[in-house]
Amino acid sequence: MLYPDGSLELVGNAKLDRRSPLARMVGYETDKQRTAKQEPPHIKLMQQLELVDREPGSDQGNLRWYPKGVLIKRLLEEKVGRLVRSAGAMEVETPEMYDYHHPCMEKYLARFPARQYRLLSGDKPYFMRFAACFGQFLIASDAQISYRHLPLRLYELAHSSYRREKSGELAGLRRLRGFTMPDMHTLVGDLPQGLEEFGYQYRLSMEWMDSLGVPYEAAMRAQQEFFDENRDFYTGLAKLLGRPMLLELFDRRYAYFITKFEFNVVDTQGKAAAMSTVQIDVENGKRFNIEYVDHDGSRRHPYVLHTSLSGSIDRNLYALLEHAAAEMARGAKPQLPFWLAPTQLRLLPVSSTHTDHCLKLAQTFAAAGFRVDVDDRDAGIGRKVRDGEKEWVPLLAIYGEKEAASGKLALRDRTGGQSELSPEALQTLMEERQGEEPHRPLPLPVRLSLRPKFYG
Repeated sequence: MLYPDGSLELVGNAKLDRRSPLARMVGYETDKQRTAKQEPPHIKLMQQLELVDREPGSDQGNLRWYPKGVLIKRLLEEKVGRLVRSAGAMEVETPEMYDYHHPCMEKYLARFPARQYRLLSGDKPYFMRFAACFGQFLIASDAQISYRHLPLRLYELAHSSYRREKSGELAGLRRLRGFTMPDMHTLVGDLPQGLEEFGYQYRLSMEWMDSLGVPYEAAMRAQQEFFDENRDFYTGLAKLLGRPMLLELFDRRYAYFITKFEFNVVDTQGKAAAMSTVQIDVENGKRFNIEYVDHDGSRRHPYVLHTSLSGSIDRNLYALLEHAAAEMARGAKPQLPFWLAPTQLRLLPVSSTHTDHCLKLAQTFAAAGFRVDVDDRDAGIGRKVRDGEKEWVPLLAIYGEKEAASGKLALRDRTGGQSELSPEALQTLMEERQGEEPHRPLPLPVRLSLRPKFYG
C-alpha cells in the first residue's frame, strides 16, 4: 500500500476495513478469481430499465442497446470526447481489423498475445482490434513529427473494439467481447516529459471519475527501479487522491509499460473493474518505427502513453448501475445522474383534459434542452407515479385542476421531497442540475401511449 504521506506497507500488514471498497479491491487483485459465480444485479437493472440486453443472435458478450441505453452511451461518449479535446487531443478514425502478418502487428502479438477475434478475407488472416493502438501507431509512424509537437495526443472513440474473453468471465456490462473504448495515445520525448503528462492525465481521470459520482479506488503498478527513482512523484499522486492506493512493484517488466495506474470501481459482488487508466509504454515507439526529429536534428523514438480517461463506455454504465444497486441495498432510491436520465421530467396529467397543456409544457421544456415526456395513458395518477418511480425518472410533475388554477406544478423530486413550482422555477431547477453537461433530445416518443415495450 502507498499512503499519501509517502509511506509503504505490505498488503498483508495493512489494517483495512474488510468491508471497505479498497479492501475488497485488494482481495480481488490478490485472489485473481475473474469468473462470475452469480449474475451481478446490474444485469437485471439494465434489462428492466430497457437500456441494454443480451443479443441471442450474436456471440456472447455482444449486446443490443435499446433507445434509452443508446442515449446514455452517446452522452458519455460526448463527455469524454470533450475532455480529451480540451486536453489538446486530435481526433482520428482507424480500421476495426488488421493484417495478422503485418510486420509490426506480428511482433506485437507474438510478445503480447491477446484473446482475438480472427477472420479470413479470402485466404488472408486478419484480427479485430481490441484497442485503437494499432491504427494510431500506424498513423504516427507515417507522420512527420518534431520535438516541438510533443506531447502529441491522438484520440479515437474506438466504436467498436473486440476481445474474445473467456465465457466464464463475461458478466453483463462488466466484461464484454464487443465494447466501445475511448482511446488516446500520447507521444512524449523522454521519461521526464512522460511523467509530467502522466500526472496531467491522472488529474483528468480523477475529474472524470468524480463527475460520475461513483466511489473508486486506485491501483498503481511500476517497475521497482523506476518507482525508486521517482518515489516523490508517486507520493504526490497518492496525496492528490487523498487516500491509500494499491501498489504493485515488479523487478522485470512483464509487458510494454514501465508504469501504469487504474481507477477501479468495486461492485456489489466485490469484483473490481478498471475504469480510467494510463500507461507509459517504453517499447512500441520503436516496434512501430515511430520517430520524431529532436532539437539537434537526430531522429528518436518517442515513449507512448496509452490512455483511456473513462475506460470503456459500457463499463461506465455498469459502474453506475452497480452503484445504484448498492444504494438500493441500503434502502435508498436508485438513480442515475440527472444529465444521464433518459427522461429528466415526466408530466402527469390527472385526466385526459389536461394532456394538451402537458404536451405544450413538454414542448417548451424540450426547446430549452431537456428530455420531457407525458404520461397520457388511461391510468390513475397513482399508477403513473409508481411507473415513473420504477423508471427512475428524477422529476415527476402532476398537473390537474388544482395546478391549472394555481399556475404551479405539483413536483415529486426523486432526491427527496415534494413542492409546488411554476414552470419557470422548474426550468431553473433543471438548469441547475444539468449544469454544463452534454445533452441530447428524448430518445422515445413524448407520449407514453405511443411507445413500444422492448423488454418484459
